[in-house]
Amino acid sequence: MKMKRSQRMHRNGTVVLSGTLQRLLCLFIVLFIATGTYAQSVLIGKVTDAAHEPLIGATIAIEGQENKGTITDIDGNYKLSLPAGTKQAVIKFQYVGFITRTIRWKGEQTLNVTLEEESQELNEVVVTALGIKREEKGLGFSTTKVDNDMLSSAMPASWTSSLSGKVAGLNIVTPGGPVGTSRINLRGDVSLNQNGNNALIVVDGVPLSNTITNSGFAYGAGANTELPVDFGTGFSDLNVDDIESIQVLKGTSATALYGSRAANGVIMITTKTANSASKGLGVSFNSNTSFEQAMNFPNYQYEFGQGYPAFNKDNELYYLYYQSGGQLNGMSDTGHISVADFGPRFDPNKSFYQYDPETQAMGANPTPWVPYKDNRTGLFQTGVTSTNSVAVSNNWGNGNSVRASVTYTDNKWILPNTGFNRTVASVSARTQISRNLSINLRSSYTHRKIDNTPGLGYNSNSISYWLIFQNANIDLDWFKPRWYSGQENLRQLMPFTTYLANPYVILYESTNSSKKDEFINSLTANLTLSPKFDLMVRSGIQMYADERGQRRPISDIVFADGYYKQEKVTDYEINSDVLLTYHDSYANGLSINASVGGNLMRRNYSYLGASVTGLVTPGIYKLSNGVSSPFVTSERIRKAINSVYFSANFNWKNLLFLDVTGRNDWSSTLPKDNRSFFYPSVSASASMTDIFTLPEQISFFKLRASWAQVGNDTDPYSTMKYYETSNFPGSAVNPTTLYNTDFKPEISTSFEVGTDFRMFDNRIGIDLTYYQNVTKNQIISSPLDASSGYTSAIINAGKVRNRGVEVTFNATPVKTRDFTWNTTITWSKNKNRILELAEGSDDYQIISQVGAAYLVGKVGGSVGDIWGCKTVRNENGDVLIDPANGLPVQSTEIEYVGTATPKWKGGFYNEFRYKNFKLSFLIDGQWKGMAYSQTHHKLTELGKLEHTLNGRLPGTHYYIAGDDPRLAAAGLPAIGGVYMIGDGVIDNGDGTYRPNDIPVTTERWYYTYYRRANVEENTFDTSFLKLREMRFEYALPQSFLAKTPFKKAVLALYGRNLFILSNFPAFDPEVAALNGSSIVQGVEMGQLPSTRSYGFNINVEF
Repeated sequence: MKMKRSQRMHRNGTVVLSGTLQRLLCLFIVLFIATGTYAQSVLIGKVTDAAHEPLIGATIAIEGQENKGTITDIDGNYKLSLPAGTKQAVIKFQYVGFITRTIRWKGEQTLNVTLEEESQELNEVVVTALGIKREEKGLGFSTTKVDNDMLSSAMPASWTSSLSGKVAGLNIVTPGGPVGTSRINLRGDVSLNQNGNNALIVVDGVPLSNTITNSGFAYGAGANTELPVDFGTGFSDLNVDDIESIQVLKGTSATALYGSRAANGVIMITTKTANSASKGLGVSFNSNTSFEQAMNFPNYQYEFGQGYPAFNKDNELYYLYYQSGGQLNGMSDTGHISVADFGPRFDPNKSFYQYDPETQAMGANPTPWVPYKDNRTGLFQTGVTSTNSVAVSNNWGNGNSVRASVTYTDNKWILPNTGFNRTVASVSARTQISRNLSINLRSSYTHRKIDNTPGLGYNSNSISYWLIFQNANIDLDWFKPRWYSGQENLRQLMPFTTYLANPYVILYESTNSSKKDEFINSLTANLTLSPKFDLMVRSGIQMYADERGQRRPISDIVFADGYYKQEKVTDYEINSDVLLTYHDSYANGLSINASVGGNLMRRNYSYLGASVTGLVTPGIYKLSNGVSSPFVTSERIRKAINSVYFSANFNWKNLLFLDVTGRNDWSSTLPKDNRSFFYPSVSASASMTDIFTLPEQISFFKLRASWAQVGNDTDPYSTMKYYETSNFPGSAVNPTTLYNTDFKPEISTSFEVGTDFRMFDNRIGIDLTYYQNVTKNQIISSPLDASSGYTSAIINAGKVRNRGVEVTFNATPVKTRDFTWNTTITWSKNKNRILELAEGSDDYQIISQVGAAYLVGKVGGSVGDIWGCKTVRNENGDVLIDPANGLPVQSTEIEYVGTATPKWKGGFYNEFRYKNFKLSFLIDGQWKGMAYSQTHHKLTELGKLEHTLNGRLPGTHYYIAGDDPRLAAAGLPAIGGVYMIGDGVIDNGDGTYRPNDIPVTTERWYYTYYRRANVEENTFDTSFLKLREMRFEYALPQSFLAKTPFKKAVLALYGRNLFILSNFPAFDPEVAALNGSSIVQGVEMGQLPSTRSYGFNINVEF
């Protein structure tokens, strides 16, 4: 890859010395020149690139005497001292990213040289750990780069979503909502700790916090608990427009220099600068507007309405809405108390007493019995997200440049009164203080305001809960008044059931707000000490403060007397690095690049929350308006890590490469005796193209291998007895988790082998990697007998292995003067296995529980295994039926159901260019993997999905007509479509079985067979195929732009999630639940719809 000018050194000013120092320096220079003139001759000249720009820091030496060379100054000029009497020699000119030249010198005094850039495909410069730039040719591990064009092609609301399908081995899931917090995972889960598997995010050398602060849990079901709310993390609000590229470091060999935090891989983000821009002032404007629509709703049924099976004197199903209970014309209330849709079949010729929106009570007269087929989807609106960015840059040359940008995003999400607005201001500046010293500054400030973001999860006051319980015969418009007349802010309008909150009260009154300010800053100094030694000093800080509020009005389903909560979250982390680098080349063809350095990390996190349950005055949300004193909770976390590290890169004639690294961390979260842990890595690669003479069709062939070991610490305050805060001011309580004064860090040991093979002038290429990673000394919470005084203990136990294969295939099938077709295919497969668990743990460990679904680790299983109750079957696989009631036998034992981990994932990207037009699209998907769906369970239990029509509609498998003799034999009413006989067998008690012959109502069958505890019947394959992105753009020709003030102008249309093929029954197969501070993959717990978006983009440069 060509070395960008942002990576060259330029001039910006001089260093002023005192008078005495000036005289001494002049005397030294005179003596030095005099001596040099007597003994040596001097060759002078200038080294430039093809554009005649100076190359600063290029190395010039006599071949074979590289240790006596010199480097160019800020203008590209050099002076090379030659041994006395030298009349001719071979001079070598070298610069990173450029082809080395050797020129025979024959005595001339001046020698100017132009260097050509190396082939980008063969020698791409990539950013590795600590920001060290390396040629890809010499890497012994796998890494993937994603440029801004790929990131911003379909402008997702969250930058993390733009990586899906583009990196082999990368897995991203989100619990939903406008903020879009993501769980980013590379090469499988290595830890039994649910929060111990996230990749590290690094921006311009500054690691970012990935802590999720959330006190709500995904499953509440009417309990007096908070909803989970996605307010984001420390990296949620990065601005896509400011990102230059993302380098994904996967294996531990690639990430070892980042220490324990990088045990799960690193996402390295490099932001934009003006260093590579043309000299002078430049202005760019980028505008995106996208329209989002809710997609992929469950298959709701609109054949039958509200109610349970109830019959009039003519044995017909009937419906009666009677708000206060009681009877009318001898018929009991069947509508108001019911949330199920097992009532009468819709028929406009039938009329029932129903709700009257005018009187907000039962109508005086019967009205037609009809469905309202948009009474769920109609709640959603077309979301609009507009992002406008202006960037001003100036490149003065000689290493001095600055770029400043401001980006404003306004998001109105697909639910009314939800979304956010965000302003990001960033500055990137570089100055060349002197020939040997340069300073780089990166700084960004983000202000994000959320007036309301929807609560997630399954509880009575969530939108997802309302979507499940909404009945087919209820008009959405009937909810819009929000309050009963004359009872505003006191009694929300929910006329059909006390289970079902008013969706407009949830959206407009039960708000979750946030005001967040965030700074990410780094300052880097690069000093060339000599032609062989460089020094880098860098300090970076991430700091944010988030003020949040949660409002619940009086008559809220969960908080009947109202509720208000204030939270303040602050998090800052400082990282300081120093890195001394030595580089040299020897006559035998060996080049060395060795570094030694250290890191200091200090983190301080604090949380303060205060809430009141019960409001004195309705509609006033202040802590002082609570009926009692506020309930206050607080948490403060401090963590420190001190580190030293080294790396050594050996290059022999650009044929063989060897890298050795080591790092030692001292972590404050580990016991004193185990605080220090060292981890090494070794990687090697061989350029087979250069070693052997291969057929000319082979452009490049490299073999690589690596081995590494990385440690991982734990959360603070696990090593000693710390008291927990109490509900009473000034008091504390004993902790429930037993501390451990002797546990050790987790250790991950991995190796990988791979190859990079390209043919036909790099028109076809394949990158293949096989890896294995074993993590031992898992730091987990193990349950204890309550008689011990604790419920759990922190221990070292368990061993987890990940093995996998990653493939990236690139090709340019067609390339002409006007037309080019590029394609990339990514494919990855990871096999996760638990090899060991704690002694005495019965060989299993509960990793997470959400509702009735468990993630359970068992020896021989995987970290993503889903467990729960299953349908009871006999040895032939037949469903066992209880002879007492004709319903399936219910199990209370949890068993293995399936794994959330897919067998493989893949992506297929294509780009077509014709003159100034470009069309690109990305298709990605996965095969297998499972997920539990709470939405499917409840919708089925209540008869609201199309598959529950089986047994109720003539012609379906379970349908029993009214004149069927089995009804009369069972003494049941002669009415069709109400009763059914489920598939299964009855145990005769003698080892034989007979077919089930007991009629039951369809309502009871679906209620029992798909009950919440039956995880098996509510868990589904998550295989999918998505048209993830598509973009069509047109760049105005330069011949036209020459007549305008513009240097560049691009117009584009794009779409995201345009198509999905999946059998998953609820919204999106890429499901996850926000449960406390964890994002749990493989569990759908009241998911909100995912979105399909369309948009247009205008990008111009002046």
